Amino acid sequence: MRRTERYRVDGANSLWNIYKTVSFWKVMKCFIIIQIGRFVPFLSMKNWLYRTFLGMRIGKQTSIALMVMPDTMFPERISIGDNTVIGFNTTILAHEYLIEEYRLGDVEIGSRVMIGANSTILPGVKIGDNAIVSAATLVHKDVPAGSMVGGNPMRIIFTAEQQLERKKQDQPIWHNKK
Repeated sequence: MRRTERYRVDGANSLWNIYKTVSFWKVMKCFIIIQIGRFVPFLSMKNWLYRTFLGMRIGKQTSIALMVMPDTMFPERISIGDNTVIGFNTTILAHEYLIEEYRLGDVEIGSRVMIGANSTILPGVKIGDNAIVSAATLVHKDVPAGSMVGGNPMRIIFTAEQQLERKKQDQPIWHNKK
């Protein structure tokens, strides 16, 4: 179950009434900063831009890849833990504008989380620490800590316990070993 606040609108659909729900100037500022950030190849600079100008909470050594699209209207509702990777072209939404209502929800991404490329994270979702989200996943509900999820609709591929067992059995061949 996603944790969202619901706001009813009368008349035209909620997106038609967007600037009654969020300031035009805020959206413009966020859009410009995000567009700059999408192309900045320096991860620390991108994190600084997002923290300073958008109010996002981003942990230490978190990597937000090229072309990631944080929410342009409510980016301050996004928090990302330490040492997390957000893959190429991922979209993180904290809002949804529907016909008769709009919804807002905080997005909480834990520490040491791996989110694969081209994923979409919907508002009101919590992704637990050490979770893995496979590429092109629609994250429409909470992701348990330590689990691996994927698909559309998203489903659990491996639980935290199964992930630990898989890691114990893994025998990597490191090519950079001296």
